[in-house]
Amino acid sequence: MGEPELLLLVLMVAVGGLSVLAGVVRVPYPILLVLGGLVLGFVPGVPRAVLPPDLVLVLFLPPLLYQAAFFSSPRDLRADTRVITLLAVGLVLATMSAVAAVAHTLVGGLPWAAAFALGAIVSPTDPLAATAIARRLGVPRRLVTVLEGESLVNDATALVAYRLAVGAVVAGSFTLWAAGVRFVAGAVGGVAIGLAVGWLLAEARRRIEDPVVEIVLSVVTGYAAYLPADRLGASGVLAAVTAGLYVGWRAPELASPATRLLGFSFWEVLVYLLNAVLFVLVGLQLRPILSGVSGYSAAVLLGQAALVRELLEAQRREIVRLRNQGAISSEVMHRIERDLDLEDSRLEI
Repeated sequence: MGEPELLLLVLMVAVGGLSVLAGVVRVPYPILLVLGGLVLGFVPGVPRAVLPPDLVLVLFLPPLLYQAAFFSSPRDLRADTRVITLLAVGLVLATMSAVAAVAHTLVGGLPWAAAFALGAIVSPTDPLAATAIARRLGVPRRLVTVLEGESLVNDATALVAYRLAVGAVVAGSFTLWAAGVRFVAGAVGGVAIGLAVGWLLAEARRRIEDPVVEIVLSVVTGYAAYLPADRLGASGVLAAVTAGLYVGWRAPELASPATRLLGFSFWEVLVYLLNAVLFVLVGLQLRPILSGVSGYSAAVLLGQAALVRELLEAQRREIVRLRNQGAISSEVMHRIERDLDLEDSRLEI
């Protein structure tokens, strides 16, 4: 058995076994899958898993974004637009800037553009574990909606910012107003492409009576929106999200009862498998990462982790100050703190 076949076998066994164990020990499955992947990475004989970023973006991201947007409520998202925008755009950009400032100060010779690229990489949070815990604890539905709404947009903010930062590294210069124009153009272009693809696929589904074909088209929709937008330099994330929201809004007139029943079951299984495989793969990355930093002492690595944690604490103090000055409400402060707590939990892992 070759390494690819063995790795696939390990992934399938890990996903199945850890999913069952998560239900037994009553722990949110994302946490257990990541920890299981961490342990598996050091088991003798397990192939080293290298997770190509392009593969994640192209293979996993479009269907996950489309599904999350499709099952979201446009009315609820519209009601919390201000808070979601503050978290998904404002907090991501603020975190990116703070990380860039610290990295530029501490790492000698690190250009500002490269520092901003680093900040864009670590700034967005993955709220899947947070929402799973929130549902289990009976957190109010509105807060869960805000977390889910923020997750639809924060990756778009970070990816567009990352692309601008990398472009600045390659070009050797950075102009704020030009970057702002490209940022807005990428967002607007992504939304426009998503609406166009969503309308085309919705019209196609309106003329089809076969539930299986309709579900296949629903999977295609995320890719059909993401890939052209990304190719044209627009936001593929916003394109997939917009297409999902549009088709979901028109779903009552497009899908028959049989299609809806089959589609709900299909998407629940598909999204679970995609997320489960991703979380195990994330855990398996620890061994290659440790190999890559083997030339650094434990004191240096711990010091860097302590600096990151101190940065998160500084952000917490700042949002408390803004709350005390009346710039933001207590509710907004608590929501931002949840994102910071999720980042802090990653350091513990």
